[in-house]
Parts: sequence; C-alpha cells; structure tokens
Amino acid sequence: MMHESEGEAGRTGVYLSPVAQRRAEFGEACGSMFVRLHLADSADVAASLLARAQPDLLVIDLDRFEPSIDADALGDLVERRAGLPILLLCPFAGAAWLPALMTRGPLNYAVTPLDAAALRAAVGARLASPEAQSGDASHLRALVDLRARVQAAVDEAEDAHHLAESLCAALCAWPGVLHAGVFLLRDGNDLQLAAQQGPDGLLLGALLQRTDRLLQAPLRHAFPGLLAAAGGSAVLIEAPEQSGEPALADGLRAHGVAMVLGLPIPPDGPGAPRGALSLLFGAAREFGADEWATLVDVARMAALGLRLAAMAEENDQLLARLTYLSTTDALTGVANRRHGEELLEKEIKRARRYRVPLALLSFDIDRFKAVNDTYGYPVGDVALRTVADTARAVLRASDILVRSGGEEFHIIAPHTSAIDGLRMAEKVRVAIEQADIPGCDHVTVSLGVAQLGEQESGDSLTQRTDAALARAKRSGRNCVELAMQ
Repeated sequence: MMHESEGEAGRTGVYLSPVAQRRAEFGEACGSMFVRLHLADSADVAASLLARAQPDLLVIDLDRFEPSIDADALGDLVERRAGLPILLLCPFAGAAWLPALMTRGPLNYAVTPLDAAALRAAVGARLASPEAQSGDASHLRALVDLRARVQAAVDEAEDAHHLAESLCAALCAWPGVLHAGVFLLRDGNDLQLAAQQGPDGLLLGALLQRTDRLLQAPLRHAFPGLLAAAGGSAVLIEAPEQSGEPALADGLRAHGVAMVLGLPIPPDGPGAPRGALSLLFGAAREFGADEWATLVDVARMAALGLRLAAMAEENDQLLARLTYLSTTDALTGVANRRHGEELLEKEIKRARRYRVPLALLSFDIDRFKAVNDTYGYPVGDVALRTVADTARAVLRASDILVRSGGEEFHIIAPHTSAIDGLRMAEKVRVAIEQADIPGCDHVTVSLGVAQLGEQESGDSLTQRTDAALARAKRSGRNCVELAMQ
C-alpha cells in the first residue's frame, strides 16, 4: 500500500506494522511528511519495498510483533538497510526489542504510545538527523564506571540485602539517574522492594502504595520495575503519562521523574526473573547501543551477585549444620563430650583471666542399665532426652550441659562457687526426680560438684567431680556430694 502527499523535499518513507489500523493511523498522522509513504504489513514486504523505493526513512512499529517469531526477520531487515535511517516505534512493555535489534545495526527509537503530535515530532527528528546517535568519550567513560561500580557491588556483597543496597548506590552514580530500586522475588513468589536510593521524599513504597507482595499491587501493570519483574522483559516509559495511570504519572512528575526503566534480573535457568532493577531519570533520553548493552550486562551481573549471595548463604547454613553435627549429641541435643572438653578449657581460661569462680557438676542416671533391660532401649532413649531437657530447664543461660558418655552428663557453671554449685546440683536432682518419663515412670540421678582450684587443669577438675559422683553412688544414690580438694 502507498500513501502519496505533498511531502517535504520529496521524501519517501516505509512504515512497517502487522496491524492494519496502526498503518492507517500512521498514514493519517505522518503521511503529509513524505511525498510517498509505503505501508508494509510484513518484514518480507518491507524488504521488497526497500529494494525498489530507496526511501529516506524506515519506520518499524514493533507493536504486535513477537520476539520469538519475528526477531530474525526484523533483524535481517535492519542489517540489509544499507545505511538507511531506521526509527523503531517500541511499545513501552517491549523495550527488550531495543538492545536485540541494536546489535544488528544503528537505529533510533521512540517509545509508544504516542499521540499524533509526538509521533510527527519523532519522525521529523529522524528525518532531520538521519545518523543514529553515538556517545562521546565522557559518555563511554560513564558506562565503564557504571560497569566497574556494579562489579564491585557484586564482589563485595555479603548477602542479597547488602547487594541490593550496593546496586542502588552504583546505579544512582550513573549520570542522569535520579533514583534506583531493586525488586527481588522471595520465597512463595512474593516480590518485595529490597532496597532503594534517591532524593528524600522519593520513595517507591509511597508511589506503589506498598513494599511487599508487589506482584499483587494495583500498579503492577503500569510501573516498569514491576512489569519487568513479572514479565521478564525490559520496560521503558519515556514520559510518566505512558504508564496509563494518572495518579502514578502525577506522583512521578511531582518528584521530577521524566523517564522510568525497568530491567528484569534474569533467572538461573528457565522460570521467572529473580526480580528487577528500577531506574528513574530526571530527564528523558534515548539510549544508544552501548548503553543498552551495558544495562543488559548490569542486570546479568546482578543475577550473578544474587547467585553468589545464595551460594554463600547455603555454605553458611551447611557449615552451621556441620558444626552442629560435630559438636552436638544427636540423641539429647546437648554438647557432646569433645565439644564439652573444649568449652571447659575456654571457661577455665576465662575464670582465671577475670578471677571468677567456676564449678563443674557431674551426674548420671541411677540404675540406667535396669531401665534399658526392663523397658527396652527406646524407653531408655526417652529417659535420656527427658533428663537432658529437665536439667536444661533449671539451668541458667550461661550454664553448659554436656553429655559426656552413656547416661553421664557434666554441667559447666561459670561464675559459680562450690556452695552455689551444690545448690544448683540439688535443684537439678529434685527436678529430674519429679519429671515424668513415658514408659518408666521416674528416674533419679546422683551428682558430684567441684570448684576449680587456682592451678588446676580441666582433667584434674573432671576427675575430682567424677570422684564425688562415685561417692554419691556409694552413699545410696539420688544425692549430691562435694568433691575434696
């Protein structure tokens, strides 16, 4: 189809759109700017027209084109243009087209929707300046600096929250950025605002009316950061009004925001994005190929940083689990013998350094073999767990309960004299005697108590405590004995 008019300076144009209504609207709005305007409904038709007409401008309206279907055909069209100026009309939710097609050749773009006057202005600007914009040395240095700051944020991140804050700081240092935010997808597909940085008063929570469960937010279809996180594609509005939400547009304008970009943070594999980067700009600008390439790399680096943070968190959890397994008695959940010996040595050093008393208590379950023989080992295990839980319940937070072997336990009691240790031991004895144990009614314990001597070693203290425990056994059990010096 061809539209003819009294165009400026005999200019010829080709407009490509698969939608008949949009072709008609473009002809009505911009047909007078060309002496001949060819309207194409497919990339093949446009390519044929380019070969015959040698136009002054190719306009590709990307609305209704599908990246998975049409990317190669449109990319080939850009490559074959032989120096022809190209203007992309890109829907704001389809900004991922821009970096993809810019790799195929230089071009300019405008974000839609545009009214007739804005569309004529965009076309007129490309006709007046047919060369695609390129950055100067300072522009390229700013991009290098941005990459370096984002890389540093990734390298130095301790966890996802710290990474999000560092990314915001790095992005805000890029000239033109007024505000930066990071949205992250949490467990249960709950999108949250993880961090933000910008002028006082410019808060995304206030603009979006919430900071969590953002995939259910009323503005999820309008704000580029939320759209990018939900759809996995870059979203760009060159004017707040393009969001289609007057209240959001007014809020952005009130804070001096002229343009908003949302960049999805790609997932590790198939699936939803990990979140999105949100950039608010104080002035509208057209990004060149270098800027788009940098922005895509920034999003990928953010994804890498999140993966590294997740791995570090998993490693910390694994280390904590290994530490727990190596230091904790599996049956009772108290410190095992080896860990107990280490803790006793630490408490001895602390007691000597600060000149405070330290007591060690030793106890075991009376006639525990009879419990196992009479009721079975499962009941014996229940008895051990009940004894440990009962003892812990009456101890102080600073006291350390250790299972030293079989049915024997130790209690490391910092800041405790021999007299106080005897009181503690009696409290433990009574509590265990009164505790109900499923399957065997009750058990009793015998206890020995010793206070650390001035030059005494941990082994010597343990031996004296165990000797006191043995005397308690000989004295009839279910009693407490103080160790001899």
